[in-house]
Amino acid sequence: MHKYCKQGPFVGKTNYHWDLIAANLLFGANFSFFYSLTRNDISFHTLFILQVTTAALFFIPAALTSRRAYHITRHDAAQMLLVALLVIVGWMYMLLWGASYTTPIDAAIIATLGPAFTLLTDKLLHRQQQIGGIRTIGIICCFVGAWLLIFDKGFTLVHGSRGWGNLLVLIAVVSIAANTVIIKPQLERYGTRVVMGWFSLIGLFVALPHFDRILSELLAAHLPLTVQLELGYILLPGTILPMWLLYRGAEKLTAIHTALYRYIQPLSAGLVAHIRHQAIFDTTNITALVVIFAGIVLTIVGYRRSLRSLNGLRAPRLPRQRR
Repeated sequence: MHKYCKQGPFVGKTNYHWDLIAANLLFGANFSFFYSLTRNDISFHTLFILQVTTAALFFIPAALTSRRAYHITRHDAAQMLLVALLVIVGWMYMLLWGASYTTPIDAAIIATLGPAFTLLTDKLLHRQQQIGGIRTIGIICCFVGAWLLIFDKGFTLVHGSRGWGNLLVLIAVVSIAANTVIIKPQLERYGTRVVMGWFSLIGLFVALPHFDRILSELLAAHLPLTVQLELGYILLPGTILPMWLLYRGAEKLTAIHTALYRYIQPLSAGLVAHIRHQAIFDTTNITALVVIFAGIVLTIVGYRRSLRSLNGLRAPRLPRQRR
């Protein structure tokens, strides 16, 4: 993580930056299709099983072509098991569950909280870093923005309400933010193919017991062509491709790079939702987005200052030259 000091967040390794941009554009568009599919045609549980199974069909064979897949240590296997659960259950399942209750705009705005939770996770893993006053204010602003969206209708959360959905999406965001920090060493050692294959293998064990029932339900549903196209988008360009791009970018760049590009998601989510007449922009949306954006800016500024001070303390003193 400390190589962040040597290069700015948008300098170097241009191809991997484009990977993260494309991944977040595709992920953002997903929220609109999550909304329409889970509200009208299929359950979020069915969509989750289809996502996990499709990922397994692509990523497991790709992982088996890498020699590094056969030389994983026990420690790394245990680490990837933990992270796989964060991705499969904490992110994919919770995101679909929450998106089935909230709006595409709310879900995309909450997704921008990723940088704050990424830096919090980094602080827990690298305890030599101090949070500092600026970063503390930034994190508080982020939590205030999330609070505005979750408790917009009052302090009582009702199961199945929009606020309940926003809370579930927040859990998903925390999970994927923690994942991008924790999995970094394994991505560097084994590469994207191996890590994605491991995630998909764990997901396959989760999905297989339910697949027959899900398949029979889909065949009996006689989904119209438009719904099939939406489902096809979510499974391929909405899941397989952006996941691959996300972890390829995370492998080569820092966790903070990965987090910052999440600000693209509300743009694509809002555009697609507007085109499909799903966009609901209200005072709460706008206020929460402004507060969260301010919080992320303060968080990043505080983070960079702490790294500069940390590297300044570690810098060796050069001997004085004699005149």
